[in-house]
Amino acid sequence: MNAIDCIKTRRSIRKFEDTPVDPAQIEQIVEAAAMSPTWKNTQTARYVAVVDPALKAKIAEECVLGYSHNTEIINSAPALIVMTTIHGRAGFEKDGSYSTSKEDRWEVFDAGICAQTFCLAAHDAGLGTVILGVFDDAAVAKALDLPEDQIVSCLIPLGHPAESPNGPKRKTVEELLTVR
Repeated sequence: MNAIDCIKTRRSIRKFEDTPVDPAQIEQIVEAAAMSPTWKNTQTARYVAVVDPALKAKIAEECVLGYSHNTEIINSAPALIVMTTIHGRAGFEKDGSYSTSKEDRWEVFDAGICAQTFCLAAHDAGLGTVILGVFDDAAVAKALDLPEDQIVSCLIPLGHPAESPNGPKRKTVEELLTVR
């Protein structure tokens, strides 16, 4: 699939088939996501593939701040990708000071780029994803025993789509673009 078709046809998938995801596919998707541009090429994104049903259920039940829709989505996905960021590198100088007035927000910017690249690569591989943002960062980090320098950026349920939703209405170019 070409890049424009991939971008235009990717949808957030919230229902998945009960079919495991091949670990080799996850590796290929992460390999593609590693090509994402990042602040000064810091490459701070990390991916934890949670395929153990008990651990995935623990995150779904205990780490989504009572948001039952996220619990349902995670439980229906055969894999949950927990994307983390190594904190304190993107947007920082070597001495620990901020490089710009954006301060540490560059790490969030980079995480967004990496998450979208991951989702596009998954779509190209025939898999579905949705980026979840309602979760307790500290609870997820504790459940996964993450290193202290990593913060949880987002949760990405991953699997074979059990739905083909239509895309939402998009704004026109005239609404989005200003040329001066």
